[in-house]
Amino acid sequence: MSNTDKRGPLQVARRARLLEQLQRDGVLRVSDLTDALGASTVTIRRDIAQLASEGLVRRVHGGVALPTGDEQRDSDDLFSGSIGMLVPSLDYYYPHVARGAEETARDLDLRIVLRGSSYRTEDDRPQLDRLVDQGVDALIVAPRLDAPTAQQTIEWLAGLGIPVVLLERTATAGPHHAHLESVVSDHAQGAGMAVRHLAGLGHRKVGVVLAALSPTSPHIHRGWYEAAAELGLDATDTVDEQVPDARTPDSKDALDKTLDRALETGTTALLVHADAEAIALVQRCEERQLSVPGDLSVVAYDDEVAGLFSPALTAVRPPRGSIGRAAVRLAADRLADPQRPTHRIVISPSLRIRDSAGAPHRP
Repeated sequence: MSNTDKRGPLQVARRARLLEQLQRDGVLRVSDLTDALGASTVTIRRDIAQLASEGLVRRVHGGVALPTGDEQRDSDDLFSGSIGMLVPSLDYYYPHVARGAEETARDLDLRIVLRGSSYRTEDDRPQLDRLVDQGVDALIVAPRLDAPTAQQTIEWLAGLGIPVVLLERTATAGPHHAHLESVVSDHAQGAGMAVRHLAGLGHRKVGVVLAALSPTSPHIHRGWYEAAAELGLDATDTVDEQVPDARTPDSKDALDKTLDRALETGTTALLVHADAEAIALVQRCEERQLSVPGDLSVVAYDDEVAGLFSPALTAVRPPRGSIGRAAVRLAADRLADPQRPTHRIVISPSLRIRDSAGAPHRP
């Protein structure tokens, strides 16, 4: 420690003892240090992060090692870093993200430790605590930001002392509202691409149908509205609806209301989030003898299964694999250089043109 160290005497003493034990043993686990130094896991990890930034130690999976030396690795696991990853779903959207993350982690000699949460959770902390207790070196997290505990969780993440990357989320912490690192899809741009495609086919009334409770829906709505305004389309006298999950009993009535509104306003095209809702809407059109794309053009948002349906649905595809890959690279770069500026990455979706959108019928 330098003479100019401005940390308190307890922190200086604790970190000096950590270095003494490390010189003696070569490699230490976080769990050993919490017992030996009488400090919490978070405090020890913060100490390790600070010492690593000063070049005094080297972070390894579950612990810390000397920055140089001839010590032998106890196992491959001990010296390959790990990244904890918490996502709100393990059966939709995020499996593709996780696979992208895992591919890049393998290339970087890192390991992904994956846990699933829920879109309805009231508190992400228990799952995050388990990941931290497992000794992960960084976190990639898609937290629920509308939960009552959301800001407390964000503040806790910001103070962990290990790299944290938000996935498909952005947030700030601290008195100056400093941004956490993040990787997000530009969902607003994706929605705008869909609107421009439909307008290019000749549609002047382009509505939007959004999955209720989805954190993606507000971004899609913004992109739809901004593109419609830019193109001179009327975004007020058209369809602007939220619908429940396509698997719920309320779905049919909500879709009928949507189609009634489309007929009433002369809407000829719809952007629908997500695939399940888009497919249910097209099936309801068939039951009501409305043709797609003849009577109504439909563009789905997500492209999980849109291309497998008949007619194959034109769809916006968020860059799921790229999101996972970029998040791992951000975490790895932060591990290598804890002092680097905060990075926030925005990745563009793509538009897959298929059979469900065409020129509107002329009267």
